[in-house]
Amino acid sequence: MNILIAEDDNVSRRILHRNLTRLGHTVSEAGNGAEAWSILQKEAVRIVVSDWMMPEMNGLQLCRRLRERNDTHYTYFILLTARGGDENHREAMAAGVDDFLTKPLDREELEIRLRVAERIIGFTTQVRQLKELLPICMYCKKIRDDQNYWKVLEEYIHHYTGSDFSHGICPDCYDKVAAPQIEALRRNKVDAQLQESHP
Repeated sequence: MNILIAEDDNVSRRILHRNLTRLGHTVSEAGNGAEAWSILQKEAVRIVVSDWMMPEMNGLQLCRRLRERNDTHYTYFILLTARGGDENHREAMAAGVDDFLTKPLDREELEIRLRVAERIIGFTTQVRQLKELLPICMYCKKIRDDQNYWKVLEEYIHHYTGSDFSHGICPDCYDKVAAPQIEALRRNKVDAQLQESHP
């Protein structure tokens, strides 16, 4: 996962960088919010771990600016803070912050929060894929997935959302398809009965 650290304290930034790389992530660094915003404009970052108090642009200002964008995939925002209190948390949540980590940083807690972040990002990606234009066969209505396999619509939706389907017939299809088939079966049955009674 591509992660951006926005932290003005050099020691804290190095410790966080080391922990994230040990967990297998690709990490970019910024010394303040303005520098972090510049990186976000150029790189595909999925998680931001940002300090609250920074020069030039603080963590909440960075998060607000990030949330104003709607042309990119969702970026999960974790705020590093030594500030407590419900009021501060409410302010941060209103700015678009997803989660909090308190200083000094605990590596195990960091790993847990990142697992949650990855799960949320996975769900938002699935929803975005379903909302975007899907390649569908004009004849059989199968959908092409991201592995270039063609799947039946129900199988595709079940794979990405877990939804199951119950099948029915809409009124238009009943009139155009089902009713003529039922009538043809009825006629065939009547014809067969007539032939049996008049050999």
